[in-house]
Amino acid sequence: MPHIMEILGKTRVVVKDGKVVEVGEPQVKWCPLWNKVSGIENISTDAARHNMEQRIREFGMFTSQRRLDLGVFASFGISEILMTALRRGLIDSTVTVCDGAGTVVTSAPDLVQGMSAQISGLVATEPIEEVIAAIDRMGGQVPDPMTARIDQAAGFRLAAEQGHRKIAVSVVDVASASRVRVMEDEVKADAILMAAHLTGIGREETRELLSLVDVVTGCASGNVRELVKPLVQVGTAIPLFGLTENGKTLLIERAKEIDSPLLVNTMTLPVLPADKQPGPLDR
Repeated sequence: MPHIMEILGKTRVVVKDGKVVEVGEPQVKWCPLWNKVSGIENISTDAARHNMEQRIREFGMFTSQRRLDLGVFASFGISEILMTALRRGLIDSTVTVCDGAGTVVTSAPDLVQGMSAQISGLVATEPIEEVIAAIDRMGGQVPDPMTARIDQAAGFRLAAEQGHRKIAVSVVDVASASRVRVMEDEVKADAILMAAHLTGIGREETRELLSLVDVVTGCASGNVRELVKPLVQVGTAIPLFGLTENGKTLLIERAKEIDSPLLVNTMTLPVLPADKQPGPLDR
């Protein structure tokens, strides 16, 4: 099985033996985040290819040379929020994903950040022995090292079996979120669900997802922006929304670790300046 990840405007990129072998068409043509970080004015197939090749070259993604020591990429990215939450004892464990390993369970803040800082939407991956071994050395567990499948519910169950009771889980769809929520009573653990990679999500699926999760990213979804009713919002271009008290707490705790000045205000949310949104927004 090749590795598949959706990056840079939700462009599907296929990697085999450390090489980009297929690149799809971007769903989004302009992203304020990537424009700020890399100066990309127009997201194209070539831009996505070059970006993936850069991640392989610099971070060893999808190879045995995968680096797991990556620092902060976005002040309020999902991995950064989870890193802070673990450091401050707000959660016991996390369930995220990593290329070459699939679903990963860990309570190690640096590993959460190192794995996830440069991952956008990991669709599928195959096991890479060296990556799984490195994750193990750094305090992570891979539920299925033989196949590296992505199964967040299985990760949640494993974390609960290890004795963790407040577990943050990254999800990208309603199916995964629902499976974890249904499992909470059975495994006697609480899940804090962090939803990301939602560009292209349908309206009814958005409505259901928002009823299940604690934190959600706006990505380039018009439906998320229209239907979300947040308690707290971070950012205005690619915003993160805290939907519950748990979500609100995690975002505010992350804000305490940001070095740059912060504006804290009360107002009707969401706040979405038209000139800062990615485009085109999916609906």
